Amino acid sequence: MSAPTTKADAKGFLASGLGIALFSSAVFGTSGSFAKSMLETGWSPGAAVAVRLTGAALILVIPAVVVLRGRWHQLKDNWLTILLFGLIGVAGCQLFYFNAVARLSVGVALLLEYLAPVMIVLWLWIASRRRPRALTAAGALLSLGGLVLVLDLAGAVKVDFIGVLWGMAAAVCLVIYFFITAKENDTLPPLVLASGGLLVGALVMWLVGLLGWLPMTFSTADTTLGPWTTPWWVSAVGLIVLATVLAYVSGIMAARSLGSKVASFVSLTEVLFAVIWAWLLLGELPGPIQLLGGLLIVGGVVLVRVDELRGDRRALRTVQEGSSVLDHPNDVEPVPTGSVTKAPRS
Repeated sequence: MSAPTTKADAKGFLASGLGIALFSSAVFGTSGSFAKSMLETGWSPGAAVAVRLTGAALILVIPAVVVLRGRWHQLKDNWLTILLFGLIGVAGCQLFYFNAVARLSVGVALLLEYLAPVMIVLWLWIASRRRPRALTAAGALLSLGGLVLVLDLAGAVKVDFIGVLWGMAAAVCLVIYFFITAKENDTLPPLVLASGGLLVGALVMWLVGLLGWLPMTFSTADTTLGPWTTPWWVSAVGLIVLATVLAYVSGIMAARSLGSKVASFVSLTEVLFAVIWAWLLLGELPGPIQLLGGLLIVGGVVLVRVDELRGDRRALRTVQEGSSVLDHPNDVEPVPTGSVTKAPRS
């Protein structure tokens, strides 16, 4: 009797979208490890990003064409969104993250990028001159305190300052990405946005490489993943298929099932998965102080997103009661941390 119940529970877990969302975070978390195994053999970050985006775009372009079903006007109507998504959210974000990974541990680089929601809070505070709610402010302060611990400025092992700047640049790109995709767009299927963004990102990377603006160094040397020495293409295929194609497709499925806000909330587990994969495949593990700082950063982001959900519920009640949302400015804070697809953080 227990077996059918277990199977039913497993199917229910997957049907709820939570299982798919966790799977998406797990495969997204492999990107730093696969990329670093390639960078350590002589690949430049630009070359790794170009190969990743090109391979994923070629795989996803066929299902994207099927989804469009001849409705090519959707591309014309949304070309600017696709262009910005590919240029900033895909190419820029991943290039800066890979540059950070080349100088920092995978976990530290990803934690720096996860400061994006806190940056959004600070930017909206400056732009609107309206103080955020107490829970959001507490989350921002908690994350900033976590950043200090992650950098471990007083520790014996010094964190590469240039690597920190690359990680912060990746966070800025992620902030811009959130602002680009925060507005729901029912006219553009998420799969088309993802494949279009990957294609734009790939073209941009090859163009700047051909112009000599970005080093494009490739290597056919064997890579090391955990106890195994593998051909270079094993890491490349893992980066393309697992960390990009499966990650994006499963992320889209999770967003549709759970909603963008809940899916992005569950995606916080990517930090945990990235640290685990880096430990298993690269032998990397942040120090105790850095792990504590990482918990504070994630905890701060959780507070910000919980406050966002509370604000949405308050706004809904206000509308239902027949009052204007503008009459209650303290109840609503437009922090666009959700998106129509999985955030291309890494």
